[in-house]
Amino acid sequence: MFQYYFVLGLRSLRRNPALTALMVLTLAVGVAASVATLTILHVMSGDPIPHKSDRLFVPLVDNGPPQNYKPGDEPNDNQLSYTDAKNFLNSKAAERATAIYGTSVAVEPERKDIGVFTARGLAVASDYFNMFDAPFLRGQAWSPADDKAAANVVVLGRKLADKLYGDTDPVGQRITLSGKQYQIVGVLDKWTVVPRFHRIIGSADGAFSDEDDMFVPFTTSIRNEMQRNGSTSCTDDIAPGYQAFIDSECTWIQFWFETRNASDRASLQNYLDSYAAEQRKLGRLKRNAANRLYDVREWLDFMKVVGNDNKLSAWLAFGFLVLCLVNTIGLLLAKFSVRAAEVGIRRALGASRREIFQQFLIETTVVGLVGGALGLALAFGALALIAMQSTALTVVAHMDWIMLLTTFAMAVLSAVLAGLLPTWRACQVTPAMQLKSQ
Repeated sequence: MFQYYFVLGLRSLRRNPALTALMVLTLAVGVAASVATLTILHVMSGDPIPHKSDRLFVPLVDNGPPQNYKPGDEPNDNQLSYTDAKNFLNSKAAERATAIYGTSVAVEPERKDIGVFTARGLAVASDYFNMFDAPFLRGQAWSPADDKAAANVVVLGRKLADKLYGDTDPVGQRITLSGKQYQIVGVLDKWTVVPRFHRIIGSADGAFSDEDDMFVPFTTSIRNEMQRNGSTSCTDDIAPGYQAFIDSECTWIQFWFETRNASDRASLQNYLDSYAAEQRKLGRLKRNAANRLYDVREWLDFMKVVGNDNKLSAWLAFGFLVLCLVNTIGLLLAKFSVRAAEVGIRRALGASRREIFQQFLIETTVVGLVGGALGLALAFGALALIAMQSTALTVVAHMDWIMLLTTFAMAVLSAVLAGLLPTWRACQVTPAMQLKSQ
């Protein structure tokens, strides 16, 4: 009977084309608005590295001045000073570790058809690539020995490599960055991480920034005094010169640890507390604040990657869907009311209320399927328009299989819910009254 009722539902779409089109369109617009908003929220709030998100940690120690500080206040900054970053790198407190800060360099191509241009990069440790599962197209990361030697080596992003070398393998060649020669040891493949959890601070689009152009060793960037490109916070005046800057308490470096197991978090916290106690003996970290560790999900929450505005937009979109459902209920009531004579005849011929209920509910499901297909098309269009607004929105405005299935499920469920009242009303038709009126 389900197949028979489904065919009847398809035929009923043509019975009143104008009313059917209005129902489908109302449902599709509501589904599209809510799904487009939900898709962006889904992408923004997803776990970007689920297989190790509970093993990657951001450490924060508060090196702010003690003046006007009260226990429990938020940390002075979300980054670290060079002193703390260097000590953490040398500590071997976890299986892997990396310091991160943004750089900006002048690229001087050998090709005459390309002039000097500025590229954006990161100064990181060699562990960075394994920690965050960076995919290599050619070559590999530099070695820990290169970190210690502060070697002039570089890993290029795919976009920069394609721009400078095309299809040629650049590994082993030299490139001039801000007047200094660097040997290319690797080229990353296209690397899309959403949200870009390890690079939230210091980039224009935060957790939804584009890929970086190149990567150099953290120690090399310090030796070569590479220009910083990102956020820097200083609470006191510092003396002139680069050495005075890195010796200061200015915070400008992000840091990540990777432990072997999630259970190693407690030992890493113990190390952090012991480190802070030692530094206080040396006259640093005078606030005596709590030392914090954040895993990936906690870090995204702490940095408010998904803000209240995003959540409010999702609620408003679902409110609009409810409004569309109310209108759909009214249209279904009108559609089913004109079929009272049909229902009366079927009841008189022996059809039960349950059979009438099943038939009409399946018809509303057909409306939901058609509305879901149209809503999916409208949702893709809405996401395409949203993606055109900025690079950050391009990263998040795409639909995966989960949201694709959610769209149809939401459309069908919405149609079924909207059809419950009209279907129940249709089942209340009294056969004798309808036959007498006919």
